[in-house]
Amino acid sequence: MDLYNTLTRRKEKFVPGEPGRVKMYACGPTAYNFIHLGNARALVVFDTIRRYFIYKGYRVTFVQNFTDVDDKIINRAREENMDPIGLAAKYVNEYFTDADALNVMRADVHPKVSEHLPEIKEMIGRLVERGFAYTTPEGDVYFSVRDFPGYGKLSGRTPDDMLAGARVEIDQRKRDTLDFALWKSAKPGEPAWGSPWGPGRPGWHIECSAMSLKYLGENFDIHGGGADLIFPHHENEIAQSEGATGQPFARYWIHNGFITIREEKMSKSIGNISLVRDLVKAFGPAVLRSFLLSTHYRSQLDFDPGKMDAAVKGVNRLKTSLNLLEEALGRAVDSTENGADFEKNLEELRERFETAMDDDFNSALAQAVLFDLASEINSYLHRTPQPEGDSLLKARTLFAAFNGVLGIFKEENGRIVLEEEAGSDDLVAQLLDLIIGVRQEARKKKDFATSDRIRDELKAIGIIIEDTPQGVRWKRGQT
Repeated sequence: MDLYNTLTRRKEKFVPGEPGRVKMYACGPTAYNFIHLGNARALVVFDTIRRYFIYKGYRVTFVQNFTDVDDKIINRAREENMDPIGLAAKYVNEYFTDADALNVMRADVHPKVSEHLPEIKEMIGRLVERGFAYTTPEGDVYFSVRDFPGYGKLSGRTPDDMLAGARVEIDQRKRDTLDFALWKSAKPGEPAWGSPWGPGRPGWHIECSAMSLKYLGENFDIHGGGADLIFPHHENEIAQSEGATGQPFARYWIHNGFITIREEKMSKSIGNISLVRDLVKAFGPAVLRSFLLSTHYRSQLDFDPGKMDAAVKGVNRLKTSLNLLEEALGRAVDSTENGADFEKNLEELRERFETAMDDDFNSALAQAVLFDLASEINSYLHRTPQPEGDSLLKARTLFAAFNGVLGIFKEENGRIVLEEEAGSDDLVAQLLDLIIGVRQEARKKKDFATSDRIRDELKAIGIIIEDTPQGVRWKRGQT
C-alpha cells in the first residue's frame, strides 16, 4: 500500500510502527457551529481510509478530537448568551447527528480540550524546561519558533520565508513575531483554569499534540486533516511535540484538498458555506457521501448542485442493482456452470478495487469499480434466466465489502440498508403497502385511470412505483 506523505512530498510504502496495527489521528472540528461541506470532506476521507485499513485486516486505533476551548467558541457563546463549554457541548452533539447521517464511524476516542487540561499543562511545562518555550510577566507561555531547528519541514517554509511579507500583528509580549501561544493568560469573561503560570487557557495548537500523544504514543503512524491545517497548525504540532519528547512525531501526514463552491473558495464573507444537514436533506446522505468520494482526496473538489445529478444517478444505479440482486437470490438455482465466468469477473473487480485503494486511497477509481460491479450484476442477471445462488451470494458479499470501505450505504446486522429502508417509520411503510394494494385492486378491475393517478401522485411526492415480474416495489426518487 502506497500513500502520499505531506512531510516528504512523495508517495511512500506504508509500514506501520507495529505490525498489523495502525494508529491514526485526525483533527476534528471546533465546536461552535454546525459542520459544513469542508468539514464533511475531511470526515469522509479519513473515515474511508480507516475503513480500508480495517478491510486489509489491520487493527486500527483512530482518534479524532473536539476543540471545545477556543476564541471562536467564546465569541459565539457571547452571541448566544451561553456558557462557552455548554455551547461547545451542544455543537458536539450536533456534529454526531451530521456525522452519523454520513455513515462516519465513531472514533475510538473523541477527546475534548476541556477534559485534558492536566496533559496539556504538563506538556507546556516540559517545553519550558527544555528551552523551547518561555513565559511572560502577564502569565502567557509562547513557543520559541527559532529555537526549534526543524521548524518548517512540513510546509516547506523557513522562518524567514514566513516572516517576509507577512501581515502579523505586533505583540510586545512575544520575543519573536513568529512565536505562537501555548498558554493564554485569563481575560475577563473568558473560561480559565489554574496553571503554574497563572489562570488561563491553552492555545489552539498544543491541544492536538497533548491528546494524540496521550492516546497514540510517540511516533504514531498517521496524522491528518484538511490542507488548510498544514500551516500553521500541523507545523506547530510537530515543533511542540518533538520539542517536548525529543522523538519524531507522526511518521505519515495525510491532507485532503479544498472544496470550492461553483469554483469559488468557501467563505463566510461570500456567503457560500453549505451545511451538511441542509445537503443531506436536499440530496440524501448516500448521494452526498458518494459525491465526496468522487474525486481523489488530495485534489480540489468543486461543489455545484448541477453536478450532484451524476451522484444521484450513480447511487440510484447501485440501489437498482442491489435490489435486482436480492430479488434474484429468491429464484436462484443450485450450483451450475453458468456462474463460472461471472465469478471470475468478480475476482477481477476485487483486484481492481484493491489496486485503486492501495494507490494512495484512490476512492474515485474504487467507486468506479463499485459501479462496474453493479453493471456486471445487471449483465449476469439479464443473460441468465436461472442465476446460480452461490455466485449471487459472492456478488452480494463483494458489494458489501466494497461498500464497507466506501460507506455509501449503511449496514444493519451485516446487510446493506438502502435509504428508503434506513430508519423507515413502520406506519409509513404500512400506509404505502395499503396504497399500493388499492392501486393493485384498481388494476385488476381495469380501472387504469385510478391506478395511474395513484402512481403519478406518489411520484409527485417522491415515491416511485415500479411494476416488475416479481411484483410491485417502491423507492424514493426525485420530486
